[in-house]
Amino acid sequence: MTPTGLFQTNPSPPPAGDWWRPAAGLSWQWQLTGEPDLDIQAEVVDIDLEVDPSVIEAFHKKGTRVICYISVGSYEDWRPDAGQFPAEVLGKEYEGWSGEKWLDIRRIDMLAPIMLRRLDECAAKGFDAVEPDNMEIFTNDTGFPLTPADQLRYALWLADESHRRGLAIGQKNAPDQVKDLVEVFDFAITEDAFYYGWAEEMLPYIQAGKPVFVAEYTDLDGDFEKFCKQSGQLGFSTILKQRDLDAWLKTCP
Repeated sequence: MTPTGLFQTNPSPPPAGDWWRPAAGLSWQWQLTGEPDLDIQAEVVDIDLEVDPSVIEAFHKKGTRVICYISVGSYEDWRPDAGQFPAEVLGKEYEGWSGEKWLDIRRIDMLAPIMLRRLDECAAKGFDAVEPDNMEIFTNDTGFPLTPADQLRYALWLADESHRRGLAIGQKNAPDQVKDLVEVFDFAITEDAFYYGWAEEMLPYIQAGKPVFVAEYTDLDGDFEKFCKQSGQLGFSTILKQRDLDAWLKTCP
């Protein structure tokens, strides 16, 4: 039996179909560290779940849609709910990211109460959508024998539960599963896709009228001007960011 709906914590989900459906070509900003820059001129802003609701309200007053960042594939020891993760679902350390460990996404029964509370909080604070970070997981050294089928099952479950709460949801990286997710997810977010040469794999989102929000990073030696030309040809929304995702950004001309 699929776990969808079994662990729902929101007693009154909105009617099916009642969530934001962004169109391709929207401008965006992605900021997860530092004081949120409320003066940024962007149609979409992606910020952390734990931001004060007044920040979301301020963006909404400007007509800006706001995406709620949560990690669905890793444990973060600084989160308020870190103590709620059962030891059984904690895997190897996430190399390069202090305080993070991979999660056993096969155990939706154990992860559901935590993830659904996070989705509830996204909805209660007034976010329009969810960024499920680290959903691309089976190719990593997690400590668990995860498969593409495990990743797909978890992603589809997250999409269903987000939509139940009136939240759009984006596919985060995971280009090999675009064909399975593009009809269900509402947009895509990529990192380093142009640098590593797989950006075009996200094109089905544009073909479906859905945006692809692209972030390239300053700590790699890619040619951002070249990436912008490619982005324009594909119809993507591309920005250049620093790896710590502070307020600084550079947009394509």
